Amino acid sequence: MASIEAQLPHLPAKREESFGDEKAVNDKLERSSSIDVANNAHNDVFEDLRDIDLGEDGKERPITTDMDVATRLISTEDDPTQPVFTARMWFLGLGLSCFGAVLGQIFYFRPQTVFVSQLFIQIIAYILGVVLETLLPGPGNPRDSLKMHDTAFWRFLNPGPFNIKEHVAITIFASTAADSALAISIFAADELFYNIQPNPGVGIFTLIGSQLIGYGLGGLMRSFLVYPTYMVFPNLIPTVQLFDALHRGKKIFLQKKRVRFFWSCFIGIFVWEWFPEFIAPTLTGISIFCLANRNSPWFTRIFGGAAGNEGLGMFALCLDWNYVGSGGGSMGALFTPLSTQLSLYFGTAICMIAFCACYANNVWNGQNFPFLSQTLFFENGTRYNQLAILDDKLQLDPAKLAEIGLPWFASSQVLAKIGSNLAIGATLTHVAVWYGKDILQVIKNYRNNENDDPHYEKMKVYPEVPMWWYGVIFVSSFAMAMATIYTGHSGLPWWGLIVGIIISAIFLPFVLTVYAITGFSPNIQSLVQMLGAAMIPGSPQANMYFTLYGYNTLDQARGLIRDLKMGQYTKLPPRVTFTVQCLGSVVGGLLNYVIMKVILTTRREILLDVQGSNVWSGQQVQSFNSNAISWGALGNDLYAPGGRYWLVPFAVLIGLAVPLPFWLVHRFYPKLGANKVVTPILCWTLGYLSVGINSSVFTTFCLAVFSQYYLRKYRPGWFRKYNFLMSAALDGGTQVMVFVYTFAVGGGSGTVTDMPNWALNPKGNPDYCMRLT
Repeated sequence: MASIEAQLPHLPAKREESFGDEKAVNDKLERSSSIDVANNAHNDVFEDLRDIDLGEDGKERPITTDMDVATRLISTEDDPTQPVFTARMWFLGLGLSCFGAVLGQIFYFRPQTVFVSQLFIQIIAYILGVVLETLLPGPGNPRDSLKMHDTAFWRFLNPGPFNIKEHVAITIFASTAADSALAISIFAADELFYNIQPNPGVGIFTLIGSQLIGYGLGGLMRSFLVYPTYMVFPNLIPTVQLFDALHRGKKIFLQKKRVRFFWSCFIGIFVWEWFPEFIAPTLTGISIFCLANRNSPWFTRIFGGAAGNEGLGMFALCLDWNYVGSGGGSMGALFTPLSTQLSLYFGTAICMIAFCACYANNVWNGQNFPFLSQTLFFENGTRYNQLAILDDKLQLDPAKLAEIGLPWFASSQVLAKIGSNLAIGATLTHVAVWYGKDILQVIKNYRNNENDDPHYEKMKVYPEVPMWWYGVIFVSSFAMAMATIYTGHSGLPWWGLIVGIIISAIFLPFVLTVYAITGFSPNIQSLVQMLGAAMIPGSPQANMYFTLYGYNTLDQARGLIRDLKMGQYTKLPPRVTFTVQCLGSVVGGLLNYVIMKVILTTRREILLDVQGSNVWSGQQVQSFNSNAISWGALGNDLYAPGGRYWLVPFAVLIGLAVPLPFWLVHRFYPKLGANKVVTPILCWTLGYLSVGINSSVFTTFCLAVFSQYYLRKYRPGWFRKYNFLMSAALDGGTQVMVFVYTFAVGGGSGTVTDMPNWALNPKGNPDYCMRLT
């Protein structure tokens, strides 16, 4: 198969060239296994050298193929006798689900989109699991020698050492709950912009139904989206490697050099993050250009970026791992493949040029509005009054619209919408031309019960989740959704719900294939909103709910499939994965709703502000609401042929053609490397810098090249043993700090403690760029 570093775009044609004869690889695996058995040792992926790691020259070879990832980065060990449904798992799973849901909802209202990392939850779960192993009575407690405790109850309470299966189940349980539900965007927009407060019962059932319906859909497609080896999911590798480091091999955790390295990085970043996050915010974006010229609007737009919606962050130095590294995001610098990131940063350069060119030439009257903004404006630059064009039923009133006039977007936001739609079209063609034959072959192999993935083979010892389980989840969630769209007065007709789900089902294989191979997840939200506007015009409420079921269903299916892959890598029984995912989603939805209400009550004015603060921002809600108004109420006026923003929907068709030139070039000139261009990312990044804190781009690029090129190629041993562990440590330490900070001084407990102003915490923008809004 093709190289992971090359994003596997030429996978069918290059199988032999990329890792040689498959029999030779299998022979290496067998010889390595025999050596380990002879030495009575585990085939540990963290051993200094194994036979499978060696190249023909006797030296360790780089990690380049999907089979390398499966066998050299991830352990294939398993012990099917390990218990999973223990008291420890249930207690920590439920507790950390509540913790993760609260933290995830807090992150939703941050100035930059940050997610609760699985790595962070994984670390907390391990520490607490070991504590319970030591404290609880039962056979697992080394200090408990009473035979009376060796009964079924005590074995349930503490059956033995805290094992990898318990740990993985807890992590999936809690990380599922930690994702902020898209329904929260609807409820928040209703309260902030429409003065609507939904009935709590209807809101909660809407949350549960909309979260679980995607699980049923994803489970039905798992045969070709989870099981194959080439579906790598690069963002899972740090998490899985940490599981292996903590649980596989010899039980001398505290003495292991690699784990000492992990905890050193973890503690170091926890201490350091207090500086850019609280004590010295200038470290979030050090701009030499802004320091040289503090009174230039253009310097702010191009070189600023340490404050939300400030600038493009060109050449800024960011020392905040929350933004520069993985930080819980989807494009981690240390684990996302190099060609994915090169496509990202090449597209980012185009984004910078396009943003500046459109603003300088006053395209779409861009100079009347902020350089970066997600809200709607009148032509004179004041905030658009969206309620003034709606009637009492929140439907478009043509007479009021004629009096008020159409709204305007910032030019950067228009480009972001164009880029998003280009990426949707490019995703379809990209998957079809590069992976189409291989997907069909995988489905055929599955039907013939043929799969050469070493992890999938180990999973056959466990009972699979029957298809009807996923069917029941899908049907019951569909029933809840159908009931709540009417009881909640969403304005979405029954057929709109069905069409939305069908759209998710069609796009799921395309989006998941790109995500699993490149680490980048194409976003079809814009397309769903566009289709909703065409089918149900004039209603922003109906458009929001159509988006909920047309886009969130796919996003939830993506989460389920990612976790099923993690279960396959770590040998967690599929029925356990199914159970904890469903429960985590329900627990998370309930707490998302509660925390949202608290934050909306205490931070309403900041959430409505264009720039917000360095702690709180309503940028996600503002963007979601603006799209609902522009598409749902005004789609026929703004985006129709001849409309102000006609290019936005037309970009989907243009995007269909983007991958074809690269594919043709690779067919005739394969040495040029055109196969390494990930065209959906290239398109999507046209609007990459349209929101949030952008000072991290240059630093992240440098770090990505160092990790994914230099270390991977020239220091393969260090890369294999330390790179992903370091990503896990930095990610986990950062998010622990953010949680502590939020409740200690950031306002999560109701009280904000501000750091006094000093040289590295100036008034205005942290990077000393001229304040523009």
